[in-house]
Amino acid sequence: MDADSKIFRKFQNHIDQINLELYRVLDSKEPLAREMGCYALLGGGKRLRPLLFVLCAELCGYRGEDLYRLSTIFEYVHAASLLHDDVLDNAEVRRRRPSLNNLRGNHAAVIAGDFLYCAASSISLTAENMAFFRILAETTTRMTEGQILELMNTGNLSLSSEDYFKIITFKTAELISAACASPALLVGAAADTTKALAEFGTNMGIAFQLIDDLLDYTSSEGVFGKPVGKDLKEGKVTLPLLYTLKESKDADRDRIVNLIGDEMAGQRDYDYVIEMVRRDGSLDRVYSEAGDYTRRAAQCLGIFRPCASRDSLLELNDYILKRSW
Repeated sequence: MDADSKIFRKFQNHIDQINLELYRVLDSKEPLAREMGCYALLGGGKRLRPLLFVLCAELCGYRGEDLYRLSTIFEYVHAASLLHDDVLDNAEVRRRRPSLNNLRGNHAAVIAGDFLYCAASSISLTAENMAFFRILAETTTRMTEGQILELMNTGNLSLSSEDYFKIITFKTAELISAACASPALLVGAAADTTKALAEFGTNMGIAFQLIDDLLDYTSSEGVFGKPVGKDLKEGKVTLPLLYTLKESKDADRDRIVNLIGDEMAGQRDYDYVIEMVRRDGSLDRVYSEAGDYTRRAAQCLGIFRPCASRDSLLELNDYILKRSW
């Protein structure tokens, strides 16, 4: 059994409850809004963010009947960000099927993303906890800033590693961090508890994105759910490419520089660069760094006594390095 199947089977009960709430909460007087929301939300996905919320809530002793309902907030925000990403990237595939913008057009996809963001805000208000609402507002702001920073650096082969990590922290790790830390806010936990869970989520989120960027060079469309080399074709400069550029000879570096932004470039050109990244050791270096971040994440849970929920969080953290999609 592969790592993906194993982890999802273990947490299937939680995932089933999350999916039930996703469908139950997603309501609108406009049938098209519900249809597009369902397409974006219920067509696949790991449910990693709501699952982390549920497990961290268990760790913090949260007993609210709205546990799974509140967990959906983080899937709504994630799905909304993907809808907007696909518009900016002119993506045609998402989760092994046509993207919503491919089916309905960019205008519809943007509106559907806005609808999901609004749904998340509405649900968060039901918690009647200002700190909980504030972390969601701050997180969506950071995610937008990350998207802007990434957009500004499209095709920028001089992107610094510091700016790269800032982008992935804002775009990916912030939401995972919020999913982990927000249960502590709901129970009024001590500041060190909230901080530990936030830092656990941040480190795990960075590792998650590092593996995502690595899979863009190593996986297949059938497994990964989107075309391999997609980031490269869109001019997104990720860590594997940055490391390859740094180590490349002048001729290879010039070929990469000329490829980015060249509308006439063909698949053979992209395949050449993908193979270059695969063979020069950059992927091993990125994988090693992802491992460093998962170890930092695990250390953050050291303040909690051993229990089933802590063990589950550590297992999910380990899974990040083994996932294939």
